[in-house]
Amino acid sequence: MLKDLNLFNQLCEELIKLEKEHPVSRPIPTAELFNELDLSLNEEGIVDKDLIDTLTKIIKYTPKTASKSFFNQLFGGRMSKATLGDLLAVLLNNSMYTYKVAGPQVGIEKQILNNICHLIGYNKQGDGTMAPGGSMSNFMALIMARDFKHPSVRNSGVISEMTLYTSKEAHYSIAKNASFAGIGRSQVREVDTNDKGEMLTSHLSYLINKDVEAGHIPFFVNATAGTTVLGAFDNILEISKVCKTHHLWLHVDGAYCGGVLFSKKYRHLLNGIEHSDSFSVNAHKMLGTPLSCSIVLTKHKEQLHKSFSNEADYLYQTDSDDFNLGKTSLQCGRRNDALKFWTLWKSIGTKGLEEMVNKQFLLAEVARQYIRDHENYTLYSFENSISVCFNYRNISAKELCTALYEDSKLMVGFGKYNGIEFIRLVTINSVLEKEDIIAFFDTLEHFVAKKMLKTAT
Repeated sequence: MLKDLNLFNQLCEELIKLEKEHPVSRPIPTAELFNELDLSLNEEGIVDKDLIDTLTKIIKYTPKTASKSFFNQLFGGRMSKATLGDLLAVLLNNSMYTYKVAGPQVGIEKQILNNICHLIGYNKQGDGTMAPGGSMSNFMALIMARDFKHPSVRNSGVISEMTLYTSKEAHYSIAKNASFAGIGRSQVREVDTNDKGEMLTSHLSYLINKDVEAGHIPFFVNATAGTTVLGAFDNILEISKVCKTHHLWLHVDGAYCGGVLFSKKYRHLLNGIEHSDSFSVNAHKMLGTPLSCSIVLTKHKEQLHKSFSNEADYLYQTDSDDFNLGKTSLQCGRRNDALKFWTLWKSIGTKGLEEMVNKQFLLAEVARQYIRDHENYTLYSFENSISVCFNYRNISAKELCTALYEDSKLMVGFGKYNGIEFIRLVTINSVLEKEDIIAFFDTLEHFVAKKMLKTAT
């Protein structure tokens, strides 16, 4: 084991070196992948030197998500203390379903859940669990809402036409989860949004009333804290009033930007969160934790247990239900996703997480101001968002982003809203500084001048 740990350190040094020298890896076309790299699995194993050479080459061509040129997804960067926690979790190799096999790791997860419940305002009424991704966090919320509305569903199945509501800009998992839960995709009502992508409460009320008149059973509303493209926040307080009127479960999908919960400056974007029934947040996004670290919480502790518990004498043999986390989990065996977030939170404190969140908004404003100050740019973004959407010289966003990627200059994606396609620069990468934002635009402009405009002429 010590020998392989030394090998691991060697590979880490190579990775960090590559991130500095080649922050954007040269992409291997899919048609050439298996010819370029030896990914074969054979009857006989290979000796250490050959294995090291193969791993080094794989590292070379793997996208560098912790580099300062990575703006492509809703995650990025590398916080060393969080990485330390993740490595320890792998070495400890505990499964989190029982206290007997996880021991103090259960306490670590429960401490995280308790602290976040307190920040939301659920306090002692609340509880939660770690889920395998934001989509599954939303799925767990949907299941709790379904069972809360119709307790018999767990045994009898869905026998009535239940309807749920989410904005047109919400995450695609909502419709997918409706099919998983037996509700059906056709029972998902898409609520209109304003120019910023925020849910229109008036249209929500209209759709609910329409379904009630038709004899349907509305049960669930999904509000979004940080829409995937524009990074918009739905008005939770106003939506909660509609939910209260119609006795509907309110879930807030904060997978992207729910981390503002930790910021005094930006907490107002979640006004009314204490009135929600459930809330999800991905610590691997705004909160700088390695993938994946997804958390779902609810103010209805009993419902979490009712929806996900199942007796298993061969598994739950010691300790109380509160410390046997499999009783409130979607999974049975699951890896320890809590330790990496705990080591980060423990080492930098709640104030450190707050600074991390505030910095992302600051960098987004640096990017927006640069765009405002320079001609040839068109801005489609707005304040209180860490998604900076723009176009440059009226060049196709898809074409420009693809060219930057293929030429190993920048990793940045594109999005679309109201029929307009644009570059989407996300400032969530935890290692970015102001100068990295300016360097992004400098790289983009020089690339266009050298490659794209030259080619066009």
